[in-house]
Amino acid sequence: MVTIRNERVSDACAREALLDAAYGDTRFAKPSHKLRDGRLPATGLSLVAVENGHIVGSVRLWHVRAGAHEALLLGPLAVDPACRNRGIGATLMQRAIRLARMRGHGAVLLVGDACYYGRFGFSAELTAGLSIAGQPDAARLLALELKPGALMSARGEIEAAGLPEREPARKIAVSRRVRASLSRAA
Repeated sequence: MVTIRNERVSDACAREALLDAAYGDTRFAKPSHKLRDGRLPATGLSLVAVENGHIVGSVRLWHVRAGAHEALLLGPLAVDPACRNRGIGATLMQRAIRLARMRGHGAVLLVGDACYYGRFGFSAELTAGLSIAGQPDAARLLALELKPGALMSARGEIEAAGLPEREPARKIAVSRRVRASLSRAA
């Protein structure tokens, strides 16, 4: 049975291992990662899916500015490759959206496949006047308004907001890989 819960500090290494398995190192080069890098996720909006004591899914939301509007950026959404096609990603999405709405946020943005995220209400219509530096495909920039009009006439580049992170996740991932290679060499 899969349980969805808030992410804990102690989940960091397992989350990074999951993201490595789902996306590999290419995730660090994505324009959306650059908005998250060095920032803390929005309070109470980092979730994990746990099965038999192991993290099998993860989603986080981050504060951004969409032109003059405050919003959240969702991502990455990841599910362990061995656990895909079981509805874990959809459950994480639904819970994250519900929590963001309950916490009074107005809109959620993401970079992703419109066919997948459209079923949750995301579309590119609300992002026509927005952009992310380095994101060449405007059709992949999607939004969902949690409050009607939250992105009305939003224009400009999406920028990082929120609090800075003390020890960026990339450092955790690198230190974990270094420890793993040292243990293999021993």
